[in-house]
Amino acid sequence: MIKIHIKYFASIRESMGMGEEFYETNAKDIEALRLELIAMGLPYAPSLALGKAIRVALNQELVSENAVIKANDEIAFFPPVTGG
Repeated sequence: MIKIHIKYFASIRESMGMGEEFYETNAKDIEALRLELIAMGLPYAPSLALGKAIRVALNQELVSENAVIKANDEIAFFPPVTGG
């Protein structure tokens, strides 16, 4: 198990009801982490559902879902941002 810091932004933060949490996981990459969180049910499943367009940052850098995670990493989930 590794401990990570997860942050949620914008509409994901609103649907989660929290902006961040410290979490212990066995996930090796972002995709496995997302699936693990979804499997926990509410509020994770609808907020992080696979059909939703979600961007992910690992230690403040945009990454793909196959990015490897390590202890003490910061993972941020947020919806795509549109300009105006």
